[in-house]
Amino acid sequence: MAFSAGILIAGVMLLAAVLAVGAFQMTLKLERAFPASHRVELSELVLRDKVRHGRMLQSSGGVVDFPVQGTFDPFVVGLYFTRVQLGSPPKDFYVQIDTGSDVLWVSCGSCNGCPLSSGLQIPLNFFDTGSSSTSTLVSCSDQRCGLGVQSADSICSTQNNQCTYTFQYGDGSGTSGFYVSDLLHFDMILGGSMIQNSSAPIVFGCSTLQTGDLTKSDRAVDGIFGFGQQGMSVISQLSSQGVAPKVFSHCLKGNDEGGGILVLGEIVEPNIVYSPLVPGQPHYNLHLQSISVNGQILPIDSAVFATSSNRGTIIDSGTTLAYLAEEAYDPFVDAITTAVSQSVRPVLSKGNQCYLITTSVADIFPQVSLNFAGGASMVLGPQEYLVQQNSIGSAAVWCIGFQKIQGQSITILGDVVLKDKIFVYDLGGQRIGWANYDCSMSVNVSATSRTGRSEYVNAGQLSDGSSIHNEPYTLLLVSIMASILHVTFPSIFQFL
Repeated sequence: MAFSAGILIAGVMLLAAVLAVGAFQMTLKLERAFPASHRVELSELVLRDKVRHGRMLQSSGGVVDFPVQGTFDPFVVGLYFTRVQLGSPPKDFYVQIDTGSDVLWVSCGSCNGCPLSSGLQIPLNFFDTGSSSTSTLVSCSDQRCGLGVQSADSICSTQNNQCTYTFQYGDGSGTSGFYVSDLLHFDMILGGSMIQNSSAPIVFGCSTLQTGDLTKSDRAVDGIFGFGQQGMSVISQLSSQGVAPKVFSHCLKGNDEGGGILVLGEIVEPNIVYSPLVPGQPHYNLHLQSISVNGQILPIDSAVFATSSNRGTIIDSGTTLAYLAEEAYDPFVDAITTAVSQSVRPVLSKGNQCYLITTSVADIFPQVSLNFAGGASMVLGPQEYLVQQNSIGSAAVWCIGFQKIQGQSITILGDVVLKDKIFVYDLGGQRIGWANYDCSMSVNVSATSRTGRSEYVNAGQLSDGSSIHNEPYTLLLVSIMASILHVTFPSIFQFL
């Protein structure tokens, strides 16, 4: 199946200091950019300056929106990625969305092993510190380097006083390089217009060496965008500056087109259930208590899911499939096979449990429930634990999307499970929430400012080049219709 290039979507950020007391109504008309032939009204420029000044004073937090491309489908490629703009002047970089690591890094000039082209039909770039007027190297004495050292994301070279890094990922690939401080550019919405070219300084990695799958061109991107909770992550850096709240959300589309929604802010949806994060863990660990198939809890010792240094349950958007602790895998597969034994023909394909199916999987396969601490269950339909591999005659071959990590008691929930759901990573509240959702639909996103008031942006799909309907929309304190464009994207067989 050929990869369909996604619509490149404009990022949206709400960074408004609410000065009036009480709720009010706003009507917005959003434009992608001011055409070169259009003379901007002076009042428009004043408004833009006010927003920038408000941001520099850090008077409130807002909502930052990133474009999303790719798809979970491992046979299309199997990764989700976004576009970020770095440096002065801004330069585009396409980076994989990864909640299993902490640092944003991109390929740097003179990189050894960095791919020069991509099968994803995206241009690859190299960051050049000498070409950005706002770029500076991060020294060992910089307190931001110290944050990385504490979480093992940084290495301090006393020889040249330069803050560096070396990362090794679970699939055997790796990268090393040095840290740079420069501007991250994004858009915001305020007072009826999309305010472009806002920015905030961040520290990110400049990769000078890549190994393993990172060197391959077929699904190459410019780097990885780590959304972890350590101090060097972009979410932590922006929240510490008051630019964005300490919460982010995504909704990844699971159909052939892929794409989705990714915002620094909290998606507000009444059906979201929350489970507390396991404290003191470097990843997004949740306490999985049991697994149910067709409403029946499987006979798995709950100790199998206990969290320790080498076991537990991790939410990771950088993983394509899902992985079950070894002791839980066989009971899980056996229960599904038993439930469908009268309707399908089980087959083994390259060691994976698969099934020959001549009708819809939704009509045959059981519902699966992952039951977490706090009474929060993650309900999976058949297409959220099965992956279609190929066809034999008139029958489709569907395989269990969960894999077994031989000899390990770790469970990793990757894109096959995360897709078609809202996920909210509430770092301030130390919890993760989710709800089944059609990610092609609009969502409401909230950010709480330092004044304690909530700001909302409604994000919806638009066709390329179109703008939002100029209609009033009121939602609590602030009401805004904002554009989040949904895109297509691929993914990698990788777990972190």
